[in-house]
Amino acid sequence: MGGDHGPRVTLAACRQFLDHHPDARLLLVGAPASLQAFSHPRARIVAASEVVAMDDSVEVALRKKRDSSMRVAIQQVKDGQAQAAVSAGNTGALMALARYLLKTLDGIDRPAIASPLPNAKGGSTTVLDLGANVDCTEHHLLQFAVMGSALVSALKNEDQPSVGLLNIGEEVIKGNDVIKKAGELLRSAANSGDLNFYGNVEGNDIFKGTTDIVVCDGFVGNVALKTSEGLASMIGGFLREEFSRNPLTKIAGIFALPVLTAFKSRVDYRRYNGAALLGLRGLVFKSHGSADEFAFEQALGRAYDAARNQLLDRVQARIAHARPLLVREAEAAPLEADAT
Repeated sequence: MGGDHGPRVTLAACRQFLDHHPDARLLLVGAPASLQAFSHPRARIVAASEVVAMDDSVEVALRKKRDSSMRVAIQQVKDGQAQAAVSAGNTGALMALARYLLKTLDGIDRPAIASPLPNAKGGSTTVLDLGANVDCTEHHLLQFAVMGSALVSALKNEDQPSVGLLNIGEEVIKGNDVIKKAGELLRSAANSGDLNFYGNVEGNDIFKGTTDIVVCDGFVGNVALKTSEGLASMIGGFLREEFSRNPLTKIAGIFALPVLTAFKSRVDYRRYNGAALLGLRGLVFKSHGSADEFAFEQALGRAYDAARNQLLDRVQARIAHARPLLVREAEAAPLEADAT
C-alpha cells in the first residue's frame, strides 16, 4: 500500500515476480478493496485497515496505526507466516516497527540498511548503513561490518567478502576519532578471523569495486546512495539530449547503441532496488518509495533470494562467531539509551 504509487505499481510487480518465481508465494497486505482485483493461485490477501503515510511520524506508526499494512506485514514474519516482508513505505516507520516487533539479534544494538551499488567491475558493492543510523559509534560500525559480511556471503556465495571502512583517505591516521577507533576494532576482528578487513577506502572505491562491502554511518551512506542515483539519472538525460540534437550524433548513437544500452543497464539504480534491514530477528526489505514495476520486482526478488539462501541463519551464525569480540567491545562502551 505504501510508496509513491501504491497498488497500481506494486500489484503489477507482484504478478511479474510470481511469473518469474514459480515456487514463491505472496501475501498481499492492505485494504481488500484496493487489492481484490488481483487474483493468483500463489497469492492471497491479508487485510489491514490502515496505511502509514510517507509523512507520518514514528510515533503515529507505532502507537496510533496498530492495524497498518506495514505493521501487519511485519507481524506475518514474526508469526512465521512469511519468510520476509517488503515495503516501499515510510523508511523511518518501517525501521521502527521492524525493530519493535522483531527485536534485534543478540550482540546487535542497531539495525542497519544495506544495499548494493553498481561498480566498475560489472558487479556491485554492498554499502551500509544507508540511512537508519545517522550518529554511529565505532562499535556500531563493527556490527555493521559483521552483518554486511553475512549478507554478501549468503547472497553471493563468498566465504570471506572483503570489508572497507569509508574514510577521507586510505592512511590509518586519517579520519575522525570514531573512524580511527572503528579501524582498530575491524583490524582486531580480522586478526580473530571474524572479518576480511581490507582497510580504509574512499568514496570512489565504492564504484571501483575495491571491496565487496563498504561500512559507514547512515548520514554518509545515504548521501552516497542519493548521489549515485542522481548521477545515473543525469547520465541518462545527457545521452538522450546529445543524441537528439543533430543527425550526426544520432548516427553515432546507432553505432554506439549496444555499448550505451549495456552501460545504462549497469548503472540503472532500479536493478539494485531492495535494501535489507540487517540485525533483526526476521527479514525485512525496503524498496524505494518511487519504485516502478521493474524496481519493485527487484526488491521482491532480493527478499526471495535472502529467504532462499537462509540469510537470517547466516547472519546469526556470523554474529555468534564474532560474539566474543562484540560483547567485549560492548562492555567497554558506555551504555546507550534506547529512544525507541
